[in-house]
Amino acid sequence: MTTLASPRIAQQMLEGLTAVVGSIAVGVALILIWASRLTIPRELYVSELGAEGEPTAAIFEVALLLIVFGGSAVAWAARRVRSWPPVLSFGSPALSLWVGCGFFLVASQVTCTSGCPLPYGPSFTWQDFSHTLAAVLAFAAACWAMIQTSFAREHKVLARLSIGTAIAVAVIAGTGGLFSLFRFQVGLGSRLEFVATTIAIAWLMMLGTVIAARALRRPPQS
Repeated sequence: MTTLASPRIAQQMLEGLTAVVGSIAVGVALILIWASRLTIPRELYVSELGAEGEPTAAIFEVALLLIVFGGSAVAWAARRVRSWPPVLSFGSPALSLWVGCGFFLVASQVTCTSGCPLPYGPSFTWQDFSHTLAAVLAFAAACWAMIQTSFAREHKVLARLSIGTAIAVAVIAGTGGLFSLFRFQVGLGSRLEFVATTIAIAWLMMLGTVIAARALRRPPQS
């Protein structure tokens, strides 16, 4: 029995430590994003921190890469989390997170041009379009992962926390995006986007923390 349990113990330890490392990585990314934001005196959207010519561009790229690394690590540790409704059980929260991390990787390498203009009308460029599309799809994948986790089997606490986070991020980010699209209350819209980003990253940290706590605390199941 001890011989059989040892690989399971090692596996759980690895999953727990991976979740811890991933949570720390995305936590550092959040600190870098806010540290960069506080150095800019004007109102701006999150992506503008990495725009061409911005002094915060290099740090913002590091922050996005940390989200990619940390998010992927947390996703691997949480790969056994499953949703019960049929419409949500296709794939998994981990798969959704990996998809989101892939798009964040694209967004980190294809930045928007100076000022991050909306990719339509006279200011349209394929670079801005590609960055905006990647960022929106990454955020959508992360929100879908939250919704899937809201109906996770055997993770009741995580599910309850995730449903509130999913609703908050969807409403706040959606409102900020509409404000940006219609050029209405741009300052407020940018603040809402930072709030939504903070909540989303905090959820990812929470997911990693819960998975780590379960993996490092419970005995391996036979």
